[in-house]
Formats: sequence, structure tokens, C-alpha cells
Amino acid sequence: MGRKLSAEAGASEPQWADRLWRGNQPSGSSVVLEEQLNLLPILDLRQEMPTPRVSKSFLSLLFQVLNMVLSLAVDGLVCVCREICSIRFLFTAVSLLSIFLAALWWGLLYLIPPLENEPPEMLTLSQYHHRVHSQGQQLQQLQAELNKLHKEVSSVRAAHSERVAKLVFQRLNEDFVRKPDYALSSVGASIDLEKTSSDYEDQNTAYFWNRLSFWNYARPPSVILEPDVFPGNCWAFEGDKGQVVIRLPGHVQLSDITLQHPPPTVAHTGGASSAPRDFAVYGLQADDETEVFLGKFIFDVQKSEIQTFHLQNDPPSAFPKVKIQILSNWGHPRFTCLYRVRAHGVRTSEWADDNATGVTGGPH
Repeated sequence: MGRKLSAEAGASEPQWADRLWRGNQPSGSSVVLEEQLNLLPILDLRQEMPTPRVSKSFLSLLFQVLNMVLSLAVDGLVCVCREICSIRFLFTAVSLLSIFLAALWWGLLYLIPPLENEPPEMLTLSQYHHRVHSQGQQLQQLQAELNKLHKEVSSVRAAHSERVAKLVFQRLNEDFVRKPDYALSSVGASIDLEKTSSDYEDQNTAYFWNRLSFWNYARPPSVILEPDVFPGNCWAFEGDKGQVVIRLPGHVQLSDITLQHPPPTVAHTGGASSAPRDFAVYGLQADDETEVFLGKFIFDVQKSEIQTFHLQNDPPSAFPKVKIQILSNWGHPRFTCLYRVRAHGVRTSEWADDNATGVTGGPH
């Protein structure tokens, strides 16, 4: 507003001075003209005076605002310092810190699973080599002890294998058949060597001293009449075909024949290929010429080691001898082994003696 008035005053100043000059010129007074000219700068100064007053009021207002802001900031800082330094704040901070630490400890104990395996300690290269060397020596000692123990067990097993097998087979063979055996040497049975196949002779081991009776390991055919059945204690004949004739202790009405052979699991050769497979049974009359066919059977090595076969002796006839003819074996190319043969039935001579003396009873 001040600047606008000053501009209007500056624009009307020549007109006003001119009018004043023209109006006062007829009077011819020089004193009045000078006074009028002196009034011009006074009027300019009066018109420009309001502007400095406005600047001073704005600066004072700015200073007041700054002073108020500074006072508020100082008051806030003072309040904060007082609150921080107060006992109540310290107590609250300590309480919150205690609760935080307790929660952290509880989490470590119950929430985090315990470490089962602690990390191994760090070893230097020399310590690692030393430890590996010591462990290698311990392993060598353990290996030596194991080898020694294995040798001892092997020697004990080899020394007692036949003995243990003999005892086992004796227990197995005691009462399995539950029939009287008339092909038993202890009751008077024997082998008719003239009608029996020859023994097997191993050419690879036929040394001079093996031909002597006390050095000959081959078993005679009479071994099939003994109850001792264990691996190797058998009568062997050459090939897969042969026969044996058993002289019974009297005239017997034959009803069954039992063959026995060790199972493949206990055989030293790892199988039962030398066992008989197909065989036939004949009853011999008193003239040793007449043979009566009593049946043809198969001995299955996959079944029990003791197998009984029912004979076709109908009507019942009594025979003093029985012939077992082997027709094939289970694949052995050189020989066949017979371990034990049993003959079951009724001894007719005993019945005749009992009837003559008036004694009644069952057959043996």
C-alpha cells in the first residue's frame, strides 16, 4: 500500500508543482515559491514512512515464535531427563529385563532340544595320524585273536564232529520206527557174501598199506546191520547198481523194509548223491533159488532220513533171507552207499515154539 501511494505521489508531483507554479506566478513572490519547493521532499518522506514499520513488526513476530519453540524444546528435554533419571523408570526397566531373561532361559531349557553329540575337538595333523596308527594296531590285535579263536574252534569241531553226529543219530534212531528189526546183527542176522555185490575200492587211495586189514578204511557190508549210523560209516559198492542178501535169524513173515541214510545237511560231501534211489525187495526161499518179488520203491533223500516201505507179501510168506537190489542212486558216478537196512515182520519159528510149549504171547 505504501509503495502504491509513493508511486501515485511521484506521478502527480509534476502536475501539482506546475499548477502551483502557474497559480502563484502572477503574485510574483519568490519567497512563496521557495517554501512550496521545500515542501516536496517532506511529502515524499511522509509517504515512504509506513514500510519500515511493517518490517519491524514481522521480525518481532519471528523472534517470538523462535523463542517459544526453543522454550518448548528445552522443557521437553528437561522432562525426558527427569523421567529417565527417576527411580520409577529404573525399576520398570529392571523388571522388564528380568522377565525377558527368564523367558529366554526357559526357552533354552525346554524348547530347544539338547545337543546329543558335542562337536569333536579339533586335532592337529600329527595327533590325527597318531590316533589312526593306534587304532590300526588295535584292529590288527583283534584280527589276530579272531584268527586264533577260529583255529581253535575248527580243531575242536573237527575232533568231535563224528562223535557228536554219532550221538545225534543214535538218539534219532532209537524209537522212530517202533517195529522189531530182524536185520540186526545182535539178534543173529548176517550177510550172505556169495550173493552180495563186491565192495568199492578207491583206486586213488589204494596204497599198499591200505590193502592190509588194519589199515583198510572201507567198511564191510555187515555195517548195514549195526545201529551205529553216522557220516562215513556205510557199506559202499561200485556204480549205481548192486545188491545185498541178508540172512535172517529165522523164518520171518516180512511186512516192511526200512532204509536209513544221513540227511544232506550233515553229509561231509555236502550232499546225498551216493544214497540209493530206486530199489526192489525180494524174499528168498530155503533153496536160495526161488525169489519172491515183494515190491519196488523210491528212497527220497529230501524227506526223512529214516523211511519205511510196506511190502507186497500177500498172502504172508516166511523167508529165511531177504534181498535188497539197488537199481539207481542220486547221481554219484562212482559208488553207492548203504547205511542201514531193517527188516520188519513176524518170526514164524517163535510162534511154532510157543504153540508147542503152550505159551501165548505176541511176537517180538
